[in-house]
Amino acid sequence: MKRTISSLSLIVASTIALAGCYGPRGAWSPYTGNGYTYESTEMKPVTITLIDTRTEQPFFKLEIPAGKQLTMNFLEGEGDDPVERPDRMVYSIWDNGTSTGRLTNMLTVPPVGCRRIDYTVRASPEWREAPASYEDRVDTGAQHPAWWTPQGGELPKRTKFYE
Repeated sequence: MKRTISSLSLIVASTIALAGCYGPRGAWSPYTGNGYTYESTEMKPVTITLIDTRTEQPFFKLEIPAGKQLTMNFLEGEGDDPVERPDRMVYSIWDNGTSTGRLTNMLTVPPVGCRRIDYTVRASPEWREAPASYEDRVDTGAQHPAWWTPQGGELPKRTKFYE
């Protein structure tokens, strides 16, 4: 009996935890109306623009950095204006290949019949941004000591360890 209750409580907790997550490839229960995922790479950097077709004006534009993906979903009837912006778009920018996560940004958008997604490929190659862990490396040009550069500089003083 205790095993059944603990198993049941684990299933309920897992379901509650996953309820707020999103999977661009369908995650736990895939269906046709799932969201959209656009990946940007060094050789194919992508820009996504959402256009209001009533005015042909863009209301959202994002140049996705190389190595990142834009994942977005549209929630009908959750906007702030029942005529101009009746829907809501939720989106996040993640590393390429991310398959689940929480869509943490939102924007109210025109209705489904009045919006268009324009997909544009920018000139390539476009290099990824260096990870934050690379800031402390000493093998990059900005981090080299003066004596290591072509201009030269004073060598560090010798200690007993080197003698």
